[in-house]
Amino acid sequence: GLGFNIVGGTDQQYIANDSSIYVSWIKKDGAAYLDGRLQEGDKILAINGKELKDLRHRDAVELFRNAGCYVSLKIQRRLQPQNGPVGHGGDGESGGLPLAAILVPGLALAATAVWILLRYRQRM
Repeated sequence: GLGFNIVGGTDQQYIANDSSIYVSWIKKDGAAYLDGRLQEGDKILAINGKELKDLRHRDAVELFRNAGCYVSLKIQRRLQPQNGPVGHGGDGESGGLPLAAILVPGLALAATAVWILLRYRQRM
């Protein structure tokens, strides 16, 4: 196989009001994993030029099963987490804010406070 599982379709919507097909899991050491471009949570728009729009889940699965040896996928990278389970969790990622998102503004604020304090002391 291609080394990944899909979810979604008109009959099994993964995200409310969205019948798109999504990558739910990538098998370690499978074809998709070894290629490295596909990620869990990606929306698959087309396979070998055939759009995956308005398909039932089982019809989408059949397209993947009959894709052949050389497979071309058109995907949309998932930009922000959606509601719903993706992946297997426990992969070492905290899911919180990156440390830099907290440290950089904090350091900028501290530097500004020191600058104001020094300017205030010079005037006295």
